[in-house]
Amino acid sequence: MRDHKLAVYTFNQFVAPYQSDKISGFRVAEPEILVTIENAAGFIARAGYDGEEDPSYWGEQVFPDCWTNGNGDGWAPSTLSLWASVEALMAATYQGRHGKVLRHGKDWHVPADHIPEYVLWWVADGSTPNWAVAVDRFEDLMTNGPSLRAFTFKNAFDPNGRPYEPDVAIVKDLAKQNAQKA
Repeated sequence: MRDHKLAVYTFNQFVAPYQSDKISGFRVAEPEILVTIENAAGFIARAGYDGEEDPSYWGEQVFPDCWTNGNGDGWAPSTLSLWASVEALMAATYQGRHGKVLRHGKDWHVPADHIPEYVLWWVADGSTPNWAVAVDRFEDLMTNGPSLRAFTFKNAFDPNGRPYEPDVAIVKDLAKQNAQKA
């Protein structure tokens, strides 16, 4: 997997406008969570947002067709980032500060069993996906289910298209490394 990086796109919809009191817990936690993620073992880079000085801008941010803009604020929580491995992403996602905040997602996000919360895929070294590519992969997963082109932790693939079972021992070791940095 050395000649590939793992891309991840996350997407959800808020139960209320971003600036509302109902979303304040997310808003307050977001800056610290971004720093925690960026300092995690195996993190490579993340897409910035229009108007954000750093990190780099990976194209115009777009949302999947399932996005309804039900809050009318033109915004939905989404991220696009690159990782060294499935295990590194799992450790950063489900452990530590991000893992604790993630458990509050049900308070902030619209329940939608038919819409995935994220999609994974491999990109060759030297390549950086943009938001449009990420949304395309997300919609592919939503429509067709997991494949090498668009998969999840539960149904992962290696860069050669073989089913891949993440190594739990590596996830735990990386989570410990992340906790020591925090």
